[in-house]
Amino acid sequence: MRLTDFRVLSLDCYGTLIDWESGLLAALQTLLKRTGLKRAGTRDAALQAFARHESAQQAETPGMLYAELLTHVYHRLADEWGVQGTHEEARRFGASVPDWPAFPDTQAALQYLRQHYKLVILSNVDRASFAGSNRRLGVTFDAVYTAQDIGSYKPDPANFRTMLDCLAAIGHGRGEILHTAQSLFHDHAPAKSCGLATAWIDRRHDQAGWGATMAPPDGATWDIRFPSLAAMVEAHRREAGGQIAAGDR
Repeated sequence: MRLTDFRVLSLDCYGTLIDWESGLLAALQTLLKRTGLKRAGTRDAALQAFARHESAQQAETPGMLYAELLTHVYHRLADEWGVQGTHEEARRFGASVPDWPAFPDTQAALQYLRQHYKLVILSNVDRASFAGSNRRLGVTFDAVYTAQDIGSYKPDPANFRTMLDCLAAIGHGRGEILHTAQSLFHDHAPAKSCGLATAWIDRRHDQAGWGATMAPPDGATWDIRFPSLAAMVEAHRREAGGQIAAGDR
């Protein structure tokens, strides 16, 4: 598989473009301090607890806006950790998505990639939350499909089928699309089940465990893997340079 074989990149946002683990932990600091979970070695425990409760809440309320869903997750975490979380704290946590930082390589990588691909977002958030994050990304996307638009959350295959139908309607077939994402659970497993090629941006390549996402199902696969979006850009540069050199001969 070559990156230059594709015309469209469908991109996950949170965990791939936006450093949602850092954003989540920053937004949870009030609760973490109250529980004592700020001690060394507890970062992954907090992220894993978030993953369990986020996934469960999404399954229970697939039509709920993500900002509201996060408020429920906040209260679920407080209950698990045996402390009191206030409604105002939960509301602030739900509204924190636009504050989550982009990865350092994201803006430059997207600026490069938009010269070679249509860029499409497929994200598990609401429109308003994504609009806040988009200001950190530095590009205008060709299409944005959110959980709010679709009425379900990844890894529901309906999210991928909806995106595929919308892209087909504007002339882009499945074989032109490379789904590019960090989460094997939310993205790669359902994308492969829908017949998409995938690029794994393995942001946690130097860390154990799955962080703020659930473990992937057995047999989850991908087609090509990079430790960062910057590494994907470099691979594309090499491919494109090779094609130009070959054409010049």
